[in-house]
Amino acid sequence: MTEITEEQKMLLENLRRVVKDKIAPNAAETDKKGTFNWDVVSLFWDLGLLKIMLPEEYGGWPQKPCYTLCLSIEEIAKACASSALLLVIQAVGSFPLISAANKQQREKYFPRISQGRELIAYLVSEPGAGSDVQAISSTARRSGAGYIINGRKVFATNGSVAGLYSVLAKTAEKEFSFFIMDRNTEGISIGKIEDKCGFRGSNTAEVILEDVMVPGKDLLGRPGDGFSVAMADFDMSRPAVAALALGIAEGAITYALEYAMDRITFGKPLVDHQALQFMLADASTQIEAGRGLMQRAALSYDAGKSNTQLASMAKCFCSDAAMKITTDMVQILGGYGYIKDYPVERMFRDAKLTQIFEGTNQIQRMIIGREMIKSGTLFSY
Repeated sequence: MTEITEEQKMLLENLRRVVKDKIAPNAAETDKKGTFNWDVVSLFWDLGLLKIMLPEEYGGWPQKPCYTLCLSIEEIAKACASSALLLVIQAVGSFPLISAANKQQREKYFPRISQGRELIAYLVSEPGAGSDVQAISSTARRSGAGYIINGRKVFATNGSVAGLYSVLAKTAEKEFSFFIMDRNTEGISIGKIEDKCGFRGSNTAEVILEDVMVPGKDLLGRPGDGFSVAMADFDMSRPAVAALALGIAEGAITYALEYAMDRITFGKPLVDHQALQFMLADASTQIEAGRGLMQRAALSYDAGKSNTQLASMAKCFCSDAAMKITTDMVQILGGYGYIKDYPVERMFRDAKLTQIFEGTNQIQRMIIGREMIKSGTLFSY
């Protein structure tokens, strides 16, 4: 494992206790109810986990913030993926502000997040635009000193619970721009709350924008900067999704191993059967390989190096591994793995989303191939 600092070690040790005492005991009930858990949000604010990626003067992590974020996500996801996703989305939603905000915007909005403990959602996906960001149709039309925004955003994580939105809209033909928006702004309404297969404790909403008047001062960066900001956001978020997938896989293999050591079949512990040992060995190897990719991608981002290829590799490999591993862990438990009394069934459902969001794994493979062609080399250093 890549060496961690004393500060990171202390954070993770404290986080493990919190996960064991506060998160894990409620994970099944959170999934069953499918409701957003504000107690977990409050707990994460107390721990400073929802502002890791903010500038240091606003409570952000001073050194290797992306890697610290990933380590924290991985630890939480071992017990509850819905809770771990809170960290991913807060970082993603804050990214346009972090990367493009001017001095006045930073002074206005960062305290609302850091001291005011406001969640921020990322409004990009639309009914006809998911991985294809350039297909969005929401418009921001100039009107006096501001913009009038119309559109329909879907799959907005924390969409109905966040106080702030980062919203991507078209400011001209083939020109995209980000705006920072208060959820209480006139013209914003919440549509359908999605009933999902997994991540059921995470809020996923449709957000409808009807003639929403946004002052020009809430444009992030220059008109037309939005697409490049969105692409740069992926370089940070994809290692985080890789960490999320790793945590889910680790939670599943840990539970399945304990079960297999206790369960007696054909006169001996289930774990003594070679076929099962091979499944556990493959799973463990995939987790270790995936962690190496996640670490390289996150640390490259923290070092200011180009990590686009590594970020896609990490996200793609770790999420595919998580789907394979959780499927195998359900198999190890047999019939028990298929019922909701056992956590591997929940982890199996949660793993699937990691192959889809922040760019499907088919898109990740396209990016990896494109980056290889661009650099003319097989490897990314």
